Amino acid sequence: MTRDAGFDDFLDAVEAGEPYYLESPDGETYLPPRPYDPATGRADLTEQPLPEVGELLTHTTTQIPAPQFDDDAPYVTAVASFGPVSLTGQLQQIPSDAVEIGQRVTLGVGRSATHDERVLVFSPP
Repeated sequence: MTRDAGFDDFLDAVEAGEPYYLESPDGETYLPPRPYDPATGRADLTEQPLPEVGELLTHTTTQIPAPQFDDDAPYVTAVASFGPVSLTGQLQQIPSDAVEIGQRVTLGVGRSATHDERVLVFSPP
């Protein structure tokens, strides 16, 4: 499997308990992989620590998945705000009927059941 340096480095940081986001000198925020600020072309982005707890903004339950997630269905995909950035991940340890907007979550790395690939996951704090 080919390693996606920016994204896999980000997953490594999450697994190590050191998740981060990138910030431009102008205060714009981004998630890896992003080697430069798309608005200015500047490459002097700095790593900032990601807050430990986020808040669910939206979610959806997938019953009929794309082939790369056949064995994972049904699963809940959500978007959560972690301070200045938002992330998309799968919910774990939260039953789909118990998911609520505004719910607090932590970020982690799980494995897809279909291909045993790493995915971002949200869990209760």
